[in-house]
Amino acid sequence: MKNLPAFSPSRRALLAAAAFALGGLAFNPAAAEAPRMLDPAKTWVGTWGTAPAGPPLPAALQTFTDQTVRLIVHTSIGGGQLRIRLSNELGSTPLRIGEARIALRGSGADTVPGSDRALTFGGRPFAVIPAGAPMLSDPVSLDVPALSDLAISLHLPEAAQATTIHGSAFQVNYVSEPGNHTAAAAFPTQRTLNSWPFLTAVDVVAPGGAAIVTLGDSITDGSVTTTGANRRWPDLLAQRLQTTRSNAEATETPPLIEWNGRLGIVNRGIGGNRLLRDPGTQPLFGKAALARFDRDVLATSGVRYMVLLIGINDIGHPGTGSAPASEAPTPEDLIAGYRQVIARAQAKGIMVFGATLTPFEGTTFPGYYTPAKEAVRQAVNHWIRSGDAFDGVIDFDRAVRDPDQPARMLPAFDSGDHLHPNDLGMQAMANAVPLELFRGAAPAPVQVQVQAQR
Repeated sequence: MKNLPAFSPSRRALLAAAAFALGGLAFNPAAAEAPRMLDPAKTWVGTWGTAPAGPPLPAALQTFTDQTVRLIVHTSIGGGQLRIRLSNELGSTPLRIGEARIALRGSGADTVPGSDRALTFGGRPFAVIPAGAPMLSDPVSLDVPALSDLAISLHLPEAAQATTIHGSAFQVNYVSEPGNHTAAAAFPTQRTLNSWPFLTAVDVVAPGGAAIVTLGDSITDGSVTTTGANRRWPDLLAQRLQTTRSNAEATETPPLIEWNGRLGIVNRGIGGNRLLRDPGTQPLFGKAALARFDRDVLATSGVRYMVLLIGINDIGHPGTGSAPASEAPTPEDLIAGYRQVIARAQAKGIMVFGATLTPFEGTTFPGYYTPAKEAVRQAVNHWIRSGDAFDGVIDFDRAVRDPDQPARMLPAFDSGDHLHPNDLGMQAMANAVPLELFRGAAPAPVQVQVQAQR
């Protein structure tokens, strides 16, 4: 923060007199010279999030007309007050929300009776979100447990195209019969979705808390994991953090995590995403991580840490139907991109932990793997492990690779496509994250070099 000007006594008197002459406005020199301080008791922290992409190709574009969508999300930390973030950032026309409500989920599309709360936007029960913009709801009181499911219901009274959408939720969501069914405990489902339209974040008030953003591709997004089971590695890391806190409290030992269980996890993975390049012919792969960084990381409530696992698609996509061979990066290209992410994050006081790229030899995606591409992955991983650019290292490669064939994933962790880990592999990844990385918070990033061991 820049230093505010120091006013002399005579200058203060002149300013005070000018303020009085212009309508009796009070002037407080002490307030003018003091930086505004945040109230730690009102710290907003992301408990859930996703990264929007799109607009989808015309054949995949969904339209809702006088229907209610009920979107299911899984919290990482709990709280007694919350808000949501809706997004029309990739839309070209205003998005009208007729009514929005939030509740604890019971089972399927149904909610827990008595937990339903109406959401407002600037005091109004509806919202009109301009094209290209997000919108935060007003705070609402609701006791939300950690690791629980929420149901966010949005009534779309006019034809609304889902141009801003996270395409692969690995979670069943619901679309109603015609009408406003936001308050219905028993939801009249017409069809289901495996995507999250319009919704990008849920925040809770978490005094003294902070958020970890996981920025990545389909491996972070949870591709091929069991739908509705929350087996993405960021979900399983959130579970570890909560379990560690609970065990520490039960044994009356000092907690390992000085945040005392107030670390939220916000998953900003997008399937098919790349670090350096935009999606080309596959819009749901999302803008390059370098292009979406401000929206998906810096705009996250309470962000203090980031785990960066991205680059395998930069290596694998060129020469396939997803990208031309001319877009193949060198290790130096990727390293330059990583350095940009690090610099932009650290400039905002965010600690960045680099994650090694996981094995992909033998992948079933034609043209995705070649020995030359493997050489790039190895070079990048060597730089991540041996360099000091990151604030810490998480060795996901070592956690899931086959010791006898290090360029391949361990069969027990392999989803079957030899690129994406299965549920068990996701657990191995979550277990490989050293929790010591999140011990306390320095006023500025510090260098902590920690590698996971198998």
